[in-house]
This record gives sequence, structure tokens and C-alpha cells, in this order.
Amino acid sequence: MRAVQVRTPGGPEALELVELPMPVCKPGEVRVRAEAIGAGGPDVLIRNGTYKWMPPLPAIPGNEMAGTVEALGPGVTGLQLGQRVLVSSRELPQRGGCYAEFICVPEDAPFVLPDGIAFQDAVSLGNVQLAQAMLLAGNGGLPVRSILVPGAAGGVATMLVQLAAHHGMTVIGTASTPEKRAHALAHGASAIVDGEPAGLPDRVFELTEGRGVDLAFDHIGGELLIACIRSLAPLGTAISYNIAGGPPARDVFMELRSLLSKSLAVRTFSIHTFDADRQQRRALMDKAIGLMSQGAVRAPPTRVFPMREVQEVHRMLDAGESLGKLVLAPR
Repeated sequence: MRAVQVRTPGGPEALELVELPMPVCKPGEVRVRAEAIGAGGPDVLIRNGTYKWMPPLPAIPGNEMAGTVEALGPGVTGLQLGQRVLVSSRELPQRGGCYAEFICVPEDAPFVLPDGIAFQDAVSLGNVQLAQAMLLAGNGGLPVRSILVPGAAGGVATMLVQLAAHHGMTVIGTASTPEKRAHALAHGASAIVDGEPAGLPDRVFELTEGRGVDLAFDHIGGELLIACIRSLAPLGTAISYNIAGGPPARDVFMELRSLLSKSLAVRTFSIHTFDADRQQRRALMDKAIGLMSQGAVRAPPTRVFPMREVQEVHRMLDAGESLGKLVLAPR
């Protein structure tokens, strides 16, 4: 079978299309034939060797695969041949493994997909799972009336926007191009403002009648995290779920102390929080599947590339120039 492998971490050129033996099911495993493979940020971290949960080298990146069950190992009773499923590496012993035409996994790992969810859409379900976890647990049980989503056209951000709108929250987003502004508004953003950090809090307060937002989601770090903190309402929380632009530009504790009358909080978030909580993790994905199946959230537009163009896909991921989900087609 064909797979994409990393032997020596590096840039997109580190991704090699290789021929590997067809995987054989062990007892209690099923083999899934890929129809769509998601490409995203964690795959980049595996490729460049900086992922905190790095699989051993040589490694096959890939955290989401949608396809069909095409072989059953001895003793399998929970799945059937031909079933449509989603494989998430969050359910596997180690991250990665989905940049391949076939994968063998424990029978209790895949999620059964309703017929109404296309394979290409299914590989965005991990972002819905992540967005739910941040949105519904991020403020410590306090009510959330409004949120700030910088980069509101991004993969996780698009799901945050849709979920917040679904729950009746006001969503203020930022976007860098007219196309991204239109995308965010079409997916449920209440308003899109200039994302320049220095003036962002003033723009947020203007739209919230001086109150601020209950949650602000930062994926950049640097000055943006400080701007998110300054945009919060009393008892609000800034959630840092990535630091693509580097560490905070200033002393976060002193920023919080300077706004002491608001009793603000900062939460660093990772979906790995649920690595040891299988029940909660799977419940979040089951809910994500239900929301997409019901039309409460919809997958972003997809751009599909043959597996042989994986290096070009990663160049696009590195440049941050893609709008919607990038998908690899195994055939």
C-alpha cells in the first residue's frame, strides 16, 4: 500500500510517498480503507519533529481518516464489513498513522459515520470535537454570552463560530481578507473586526456596549494573547490553544493583576487533556457527529489533493494560505 512517511523531520520535503506492506489485522482489529484523509496542524508538528506526543520515527503523520471497514480480524463483533467510519488518532495508542491507504486499528477505535456525512466532511469532525471541549468547558461553568475568535476563518475557529452561534452566543471574529470575512460571517459570526492587536479591545468593547466578551480564543500568542485578555468581560477567560506566533509578548500575570477588578483568567488548552478520559473524549466526538448530521454545524469547504501532492499541501499549511479543510485522496 502507499503511505506518506517521515524519516528525518524537516520541511515539506521530509514527506516521502512510500510503498509499505499491506497491514494485517491482529485479533480484535479492523482494517479501514481510506477515502479521505485530513491534513492539519498536528501533522505539521509530526513532520518537523516538534510534536510533544511524537510517534517514533519513521512516522506516518495524519490524525483523521474517513473510509470503510474492509477486513475484520479474529474475534471482531462490533463492526461489519463495508461500514463507513471515521478513524481519529486520538483513539489510537499514538498520534498519527492516517496518511495511508489502509490502517489497522482496534475495533473499538473507529466512529461509525451516518450516511449523511460525506467522507471529505468527516475529516473535519476532530475540529468540532476540539471546539466543543473549549467552548463548553472553558469558562469554568460560568454563563457565556459572547466570545472573541481571532482568525475566525481557520479550521478550529470555524467550528467555534458555528457552535457558539448554535448556542445563541454573540460571536466577534477577526479575518485578514475579504474572502475570510465572508467565510466567517457565512458560518455564524455576528461581526468581523480588524484583528490588529493594539486596537482590538476597543473594537470589542464598542460592539459589546463596554462589557467585553466572556471567552477569547487565542491561537497566536505574542501581542494577540494580551489583546484577548484586555477584551474580556468580568470573570472572563482567555483560552490559549496554540502559540503559532510565539510566547506572550508581556508578563501575563502582571496583565491580569492590572485588570484585577475584573477577576480574569487564562487557560492553556489541549485536547490531550482528555487522553486519559476515554468516555468524555468519545462523547465529545459522538456529539460532534450528531451536530454535523443534524446540520447544526457544517464542514468548511474542502480542497482535495492526490496523496502524491502531500508536500504541496504542507507548503500550504505552512503558509497559512488555505481557506477550509485540506484533504488528501488516497486514490
